[in-house]
Amino acid sequence: METKEKKKPAAKAAAKPEVKKDTWEYKDRNYFLLSNRNPLTYTLPSKHTTKYPLLWFDQEKGYERELRYATNQKSIFVDEQNGPVTLQHVVFEEGHLIVPKEKRSLQEFLLKHPHRGKVYAEHDAVEVAKDDMEDLEMEVLAMNHAMEMDIDFAEAILRVEIGSSVTNLSSKELKRDLVLFAKRNPRLFIELANDENVQLRNVAIIAAENNIIKLSQDQRTFTWASNDRKLMNVPFDENPYSAMAAWFKTDEGLEVYKSIEKKLK
Repeated sequence: METKEKKKPAAKAAAKPEVKKDTWEYKDRNYFLLSNRNPLTYTLPSKHTTKYPLLWFDQEKGYERELRYATNQKSIFVDEQNGPVTLQHVVFEEGHLIVPKEKRSLQEFLLKHPHRGKVYAEHDAVEVAKDDMEDLEMEVLAMNHAMEMDIDFAEAILRVEIGSSVTNLSSKELKRDLVLFAKRNPRLFIELANDENVQLRNVAIIAAENNIIKLSQDQRTFTWASNDRKLMNVPFDENPYSAMAAWFKTDEGLEVYKSIEKKLK
């Protein structure tokens, strides 16, 4: 009796290794030194040393890899470089370095260099536009706020910027200078506008200018000008009028503040 041969299962095809798609964008890149530095030349470390360790953590491999820029090597990793290497300085001139798209290895080296974001950064037109837009929005917000601000509060804020000379300004001049201040330094303006102590500080300064209260020569004690009765001691290393603004919020200080307001009317 004939027996049927059992068919052997077909061998599974060997899994092909996954080939990663190269997503590198070929383009000229512009780098600049941070902190507004623009020396005639600045040389970036281009190889790993004890003084300037150039290591990059490879998440896929799970360890740090040594970096080295060599013009005759495709890779920037020392463990992938073969044979003699031709080292080259990476030099910023007057704070800038332009790397053409053909020099991919140098661009990759600058991308992974540990000084990136600390010593230098890549110019990004999109990010620059985004920052510019945020600055413009802040400027418009500050200027609108300045236009609508109560004149007494406007004086309090402007006093921080120009001091006691604000007393001699007309309301039109004060409003103009306030709007110009908001345009010139919108972040500081908004910060002051949101500081509840600014107006209290202004009241203390006006009271001193009008000889209602008096600050001692050592700037450590406030007294009533009429009878030299002590109001408060200024904590060490604090601005006297900022300290008084904070004191106005206490139970004792609030009564003094109300009294000063009546005298100023």
